[in-house]
Amino acid sequence: MAFQAKDLSVIAYANGFTLWHYATADGAAAVDTAGYFNEAADMLRRGDMILANTDVAGAFVSGILHVSSNDGTTVDVDDLTQVGAANAD
Repeated sequence: MAFQAKDLSVIAYANGFTLWHYATADGAAAVDTAGYFNEAADMLRRGDMILANTDVAGAFVSGILHVSSNDGTTVDVDDLTQVGAANAD
């Protein structure tokens, strides 16, 4: 798959910072690749954070992506920092 703008939404905005949410069937390795969010270059700013739910139809990995650069055309995010771990119940 590829980036879907309809799946990116604002959670909060303050002082030039935006916290986003993004859910996708794409895996974390695809989502944190440079260029994945290029279609949102006009919205995402360096320093923004994205709470991401990836591979929602499979292994399901949640985490935080940090927008490390955006030159107006190419958006790059840092590797996904996973939140949570395997449940040991």
